[in-house]
This record gives sequence, structure tokens and C-alpha cells, in this order.
Amino acid sequence: MGTRVHYAEEIKWEAVKMKQSGKSNKEIMEQLGIKNKSQIKTWMRWYNAGQTYRFSQQVGKQYSYGKGTEELSELEQLKLKNRQLETQLEILKKYQEIGKELEPKFVVEVVDSLSSKFKVTDILSVLGIPKATYYRWKKKYKVIELTPLEEIILKICEENFYHYGHRKVKSILNRKYGINVNRKTVQKIMQKYQVQCQVKKKRQKYISGESNIVVSNILNRNFTASQSNEKWVTDITYLPYGSTMMYLSTIIDLYNNEIVAYKISTRQDINLVLDTLRNAIELREPVGLLLHSDQGSVYTSYAYQNLAKEKGITTSMSRKGNCHDNAVIESFHSSLKSEGFNAQGRASMSNSKVVQIVNQYMYRYNHVRIQAKLNYLSPLEYRGQAA
Repeated sequence: MGTRVHYAEEIKWEAVKMKQSGKSNKEIMEQLGIKNKSQIKTWMRWYNAGQTYRFSQQVGKQYSYGKGTEELSELEQLKLKNRQLETQLEILKKYQEIGKELEPKFVVEVVDSLSSKFKVTDILSVLGIPKATYYRWKKKYKVIELTPLEEIILKICEENFYHYGHRKVKSILNRKYGINVNRKTVQKIMQKYQVQCQVKKKRQKYISGESNIVVSNILNRNFTASQSNEKWVTDITYLPYGSTMMYLSTIIDLYNNEIVAYKISTRQDINLVLDTLRNAIELREPVGLLLHSDQGSVYTSYAYQNLAKEKGITTSMSRKGNCHDNAVIESFHSSLKSEGFNAQGRASMSNSKVVQIVNQYMYRYNHVRIQAKLNYLSPLEYRGQAA
């Protein structure tokens, strides 16, 4: 003898509605997850006979009860209503605590947490989920008990938006929590729960080439500096995420990869790079600085070169068509897009939202985001330690 299946009252009403609209039994069964077409026929028979009170009764109790809620005593009706309201409130409260959408694994979590207080069938009835569906989900999304180490690692990954690899997570475990474990242990846990860092999209490879240049490549891929304000790199990147195309101009100090200054504009013109440079100079007042860029027209302009010369800055330029000569800032802009925007897909957003995301990322990059080359410190932490 087969196991009886309980269907939520909402499922029964939906089946009746679909049947009245001309849907076939097969279509209704596929859409609502109903096992047997005889079930639909039974519900239609009850509906046509005016016995819809049976929709809310338990499996196998329709005949023994022989009455609907309107035939119950006033006290019984109040008890039933209070029980339903109590169950609904508990479930709503639980969802607010979790803060997640109605997804299978969170349904399982809610039911498991409330099953000691309420009947599983009552909880599923409030959620409008068939019992068979719940147990299928429960088998797939069984609750896993985390070890203390796993809890801390998952917390670190969540706090850092899943942007860190296992080496950085290991460093935070050691520095913040005093936990020293092998990096491979951290890597296995991150792989187990699929919280590895997001992989950047591969860039197109360019063939190195020589060309006539305005300024020599003095930097020559020597991306290290012994002190602040010794070497800066700058570049412009596209921000194709808002209602219109936007452009970001950035200057980075190679000593600690700190963002010295940045500007966002809807126009890629000379004013964008001039404003960025002026802002950086006001903040740092550099002396004997080397400033490296590509051969973009804004950087080869007389206005830009004259401003650098007036402030005692020596300019350097990459070879034409060779992004590797300015790899540090190219990598930074790639990280900004990967970590700040790519996770959100190509959802439409306003220009002000784009600016907000960039501002938040810049702050986090300078103050919070650790880097391996800086002994797993943030740029400002590294500069402060050196001072």
C-alpha cells in the first residue's frame, strides 16, 4: 500500500482553478507536482459538491470528521485559528532571522528548527510546499554541522565578499584569531563549501611591440619602490555599468599599491587626468617623483606634460600596445571590475550607483583589503607600519 501524500490547501485550490481554465490533468500534475490524476478528480468532485471544507482537513480525516471549519464549535475554531496564526508568525520570524529568500535549503533549515514545536505538515501547509517535495529537499540539503575552524573560515570569506584566496584567509586566521593551520587545510575547507575567490576574466594577450614614443619607458617594469611618492602609475579605464559610459582615472603609489587619487567622469578628456594629478599632488606634495602612464592622447598632451614638469615630476610611458609595461594599475582596474561589478552581472544601475560602488571599493582597497606582497596587510596598514 502506497504512502499517502499531503497537499497544501493552496495546491488544491490552484488545481481546481487550472482545471476550470481548461488545463489537462497531465499539465496540472507536472506544474503542481501532483502524483496521481485521481487526486485532481477527487478535489473537483468535492468542489462541485460544495464540500471545499475538505481542502483544509488532514489526509484520511475528511470522512471521519464529516464537517468543515464552519461546523466546528466556536472554541474549536478559535483554537484552530490561533494554532495557524502562531505557526505563521513563527515561520515569518524565522525567515526574518535568516534573511534569505524562499529557497529549498532554507526551507529545510526553517522546518528543522521549528519541527520540535509544530507539526511538519502544519509548517509545510503555511509555506505551501508539498510534503514529498520537502523530504526530497531535505535529503539533498541536509543540515551540516560545521567545525569551529570551518565556521571561522566561512565567516572570513563572507566578510570579505569571497574575494580572498586560501593564502589570504590563512593569514587572517593567524593574525586575527591566532590560529595557525596549513594553507592546504584552509584550501580544502574553502573547496568543500565552494567559497573560493572569484577568478578574474582572462585578458587578451598583446604582442610586445616597439613604436615612436613621446617619453621614454624609464620605469621599464620595475614596479618596486623603496619609499612613498617615489614611483606612481596612472591609467584610465571604462566603467560600462551605468545609464551612460563612465571613465575612471586612477593614480597608484608603487611603494604600497595605495590609491593616491582617483576621479570619475562621463568624458575621457584632458580635464579628467589633470584633475586626478592635481588632486594627488595636493595630497602628497611629491618631490623627484617618477610618474608612469601609457601613450594615451591625454598623457601625451602638452597640458599634462607641462603640469608634471612644473611640479618637478619625471614622466615615463609604456611602449605602444604593451599593457604589461603598466601591469600594476591594469591589474588593479581588473580587480575593481571583477570584485565590484562582475558579481552583480549586467543588471541596469544608475550612474550614481556606479560612483557609490567605486567609492566603497577604493576605501576598502586602501584600508581593509590585504595583499600578499605587503605581508598580508592593507596598503595603509603597510605604510603605517613602515612609518
